[in-house]
Amino acid sequence: MDRKILECLQEDAGLAVAEIAERVGLSKTPCWRRIRQLEESGMIRRRVALLDRDKLNLGVTVFVGVKTSKHDVKWLETFAKAVVNFPEVVEFYRMSGEVDYMLRVVVPDIAAYDAFYQRLIQRIDLTDVSSSFAMEEIKYTTALPLGYAG
Repeated sequence: MDRKILECLQEDAGLAVAEIAERVGLSKTPCWRRIRQLEESGMIRRRVALLDRDKLNLGVTVFVGVKTSKHDVKWLETFAKAVVNFPEVVEFYRMSGEVDYMLRVVVPDIAAYDAFYQRLIQRIDLTDVSSSFAMEEIKYTTALPLGYAG
């Protein structure tokens, strides 16, 4: 039942509890209680609105691979602190493989990315930065594959 509720909320977090209850086959009050439990347990972290990047003039997505020769905790804390303060960075990961960190950056155009890049390299010492510009978005979703959830 919780999985069905989560599927509804992933599709549209603005659905009324009555609509969710109807879709999953519960009455309104038990459905509301389950949603509250999912929120309190942290299973639902927050509810957000998904915005249209193109209509907001943020149509350029750049995947930025970062290599560093420094792998100590202090450097990572400094790097993470710098990166999380850039609003252009919408995702930030520590990686395995050839690249140490991967950032997904959203900007209006190449000039805005270059300005971001210049600010980034001024704040932190990096060994190598590799930028790949997305040419076309073929699939994008925020919905998690709940079929694997326990």
